[in-house]
Amino acid sequence: MINRIVIFRGSKKDFEKLINTEIDKDTERVSFMELIQYYNKQIRQNDSASGDNWIARRRNIKNCIVKADDYASVLEHAISNFVNIITLNSNVENLFVHNPPKRVIESLKSEYANIIEYKFSKYKKIDRKKLKRIYDNMENFIIGQRHCKKEIISSLYKISAKRKDKPIVLLLYGPSGVGKTETAKTISETLGGELLRIQFSMMQSQEAYNYVFGGEHSRSSFAKDLQSRETNIVLIDEFDKVNPIFYNAFYEMFDEGMFVDTNYQVDVKNCIFICTSNFKNENEIKENLGPAMFSRIRDCIEYQELSKKEKEIIIEKYYTEIIKNLKDDEINIIKNTNIKDWFINNADRYDNIRILKNKMENAIFKKLTEKLILNNEGEN
Repeated sequence: MINRIVIFRGSKKDFEKLINTEIDKDTERVSFMELIQYYNKQIRQNDSASGDNWIARRRNIKNCIVKADDYASVLEHAISNFVNIITLNSNVENLFVHNPPKRVIESLKSEYANIIEYKFSKYKKIDRKKLKRIYDNMENFIIGQRHCKKEIISSLYKISAKRKDKPIVLLLYGPSGVGKTETAKTISETLGGELLRIQFSMMQSQEAYNYVFGGEHSRSSFAKDLQSRETNIVLIDEFDKVNPIFYNAFYEMFDEGMFVDTNYQVDVKNCIFICTSNFKNENEIKENLGPAMFSRIRDCIEYQELSKKEKEIIIEKYYTEIIKNLKDDEINIIKNTNIKDWFINNADRYDNIRILKNKMENAIFKKLTEKLILNNEGEN
């Protein structure tokens, strides 16, 4: 028997806040995994007709907590028998369930529909004050791309003014390593959470298919990740490398604000989807994505190659960032080298800022390794 059920949809961080608000820290908390162990012992006892009477005794449980990660840790029968596992010889006063699969919700509704409460993460909405903060943070963290920053703020302003209950899609395009991904991160962090970043290009076709359309409940999926997002900013990186067979899933999501797969149903009505790509112009975007997908993109925003001066600013900034984490003797060694000057003088060699940063970091730690670990071995 269950007295109260709270189904929470949203981020892990917000679910933990809910639990800590609802339950005093010294009050009993029983996990779903504990109840599965108890359930299995009971089944084995029934099968063997053993005399472990303590298992058969009915328990009173104050609070039972089912975390989103629990579903990935159990076999299929645990999902199918969810209610039986919770209630077998147990009276549960409060049941807290985080991001359950559809079958778990259906099983709870079939027996306890009248006592279910639904709670959700409350994602920050964009208003003029937040737009100013987003722009200021982009100015601080994204070097160059002034035109892009203004275009993004203008797009977000339109969204906030119209207040339509529908997802928005922005496509940031241009060369690699010039700030597109960092822009999405900065917007998400300004709105109070870690960015949800999806990279379909890292997956093989079958893996990507299962990720998008849902496979075994124990596997990661697009729907699971969407449901656990910390903000309403979702980055789909390298959108030009997404297999076109997945576009059908995106059409409904971008149009209706609902994403449904085999196991989950996720509301994304107020999401802002930021897609990045290496396309060179809008004609290329339309040709590769097709008119149907292109028509669902609110704004296409072009990122440019960085100037030599902008690259020099990035080198100075990143060099300082590395140095501040070193010890005094390490700092002295690096300051007595020409590493920073070399990269500034050769900034135009690098078109990709990620590669530039990696090369500079490697040069610094190679020098420290030669001086402090290898006793100057290999040093010219």
